[in-house]
Order: sequence, then C-alpha cells, then structure tokens
Amino acid sequence: MRAATYTLLGLLIILAATDARAQQTGVVVEKEVIYSEDQGSALLADLAYPSDAGGNLPAIVYVHGGRWRGGSRNGQDSLDVEDWANAGFFAMTIDYRLVGASPAPAPYQDVLSAIRFVRANSERYGVDPDRIYLIGNSSGGHLVALVATLGSGPYPVTGSWPDEDVEIRAAISVAGAYDLNTLSWGDLWTPIEGDVQEARRVASPIHSVSAATKPILVIHSDDDQSVPVQQAIDMVDALRSAGVHHRFVHWTDRGHPAITQEVVREARAFIEELESSN
Repeated sequence: MRAATYTLLGLLIILAATDARAQQTGVVVEKEVIYSEDQGSALLADLAYPSDAGGNLPAIVYVHGGRWRGGSRNGQDSLDVEDWANAGFFAMTIDYRLVGASPAPAPYQDVLSAIRFVRANSERYGVDPDRIYLIGNSSGGHLVALVATLGSGPYPVTGSWPDEDVEIRAAISVAGAYDLNTLSWGDLWTPIEGDVQEARRVASPIHSVSAATKPILVIHSDDDQSVPVQQAIDMVDALRSAGVHHRFVHWTDRGHPAITQEVVREARAFIEELESSN
C-alpha cells in the first residue's frame, strides 16, 4: 500500500510540474510518449504543443539521421520541440527501429506509424490532420522524402493505429539521400530477403517522383561528404520534370547539416509559403 501511495504521489508531482511549466511557458512538453508498439518494441517520441491551443494546429514531425543504424530523437542538433510549439506547432521527434536489429524497411514503417499516431490523436492535441509536415536530416531526410514520394508503398502496415492513413502536407529533407543504389552507405538498407538492388530502388525517393508527390523542400550543400550533392541536384531535376511544388536551398559550405537555426528558418519559410497558398 505504501509503495502504491508513493507511486501515485510521484505521478501527481509530475503532473503538477507539467501544469506549472505549461502555465509559465504556454507550452506543454511530453517526454517518452509511446507512439507505436511493434513486435515487442515500444517506440518513443518527445512532443510539445501550445497549452492553450484551440485546435487546427499544424504538426511537424522530426526524423533523425544516423544512416538508419544510429542516432536518436533527442540527439545533438535535433528538432527543438518546445521552440516549434512556441511558434504555434504540435511538434514531435521520434525514435525508430534501427537496422542493426530490425532490418529495412523497419525504419520507414515506424515513420509511417508516427504519422498515423498524429492523425489518430489529432483531436486530443488540436492538430489539423491536413497540415502534417515532416522534417529529417541525412537518413531521416531520406525517410521523409520517401513518405512524400512513395507514401505507404508496397510495405505491410506494422505497429499501432493501422486504420489511419499516412497523408502528409509536405516534407523537408535536409542533406537527404535520394538514390540508395548509388550511395556509399546505401548497402545498410538490406531487407532480410528478396532482390536487394530492387529493394533499394523501391526505397529511393527519386524513383517514385510523380505528379502526386507531396511538396518537398530540399536542403543540401556542395561540400557534403556523407551524401553527394549530385543526389539532391538529380532529385530536384526529377521534381521539376514532374511539376512537383518544391524549393531547393543549395549551399556551398555547410557540410552535412542537421537541424540548425538556418535550417529552421528555411523550413518555416517553406511552410508559410504552403500555408498561404491554401
């Protein structure tokens, strides 16, 4: 009984602290939220949103880099959910299963689960499900660009919220990869069975660009030593040929950027452009 009392007391203290923080900052921050469960894995997210939101919030979901085998939702230079919530967004950063333990396409299936989570809980968080934006860097940029081009694709639905769809408004790909078969670390995307080259082709955003592709902001730098800038140039050419709404922020000396303040400014400008066109 005493242990149960202490547990309840601890929960009340946490809730009180959360309420106090929301009153002070106007933002609610929730850590280690389980957004999906898959084959015994609990997939975690951190999220934030305005405490006084009356609904109709745009959502931004961050997908981290790390070549699908490392990284985390709250690593250095990841998305600052509180900052985005202060700007009027529902913001969420996610972990996903890494390919060292769960081979491809597990990371992509988890990103789709995160979208379904946002849509399934849109009323709870005051989110407009037609205004879900994705942002990712490096392999995370690859994953968000793949959502914009491939959608649910040929992959089986895994994880939670299976009845929700995976529609998004747009994707922001920072130093993303677009053609896995020509990428030096593309061999990390290796399914358990089947034609590996074909699997990587299917998982390459450049091969799924069509008139139905969602708007994409492509950010890349000439001196990127992880993903050659030619991948971004070729992707932008494909988007242009298909008549897809896009913008290319082409830097010369930013290396392999994560979610810097400069990236945030470009991302918000792109989102504002899309919002004003509705």
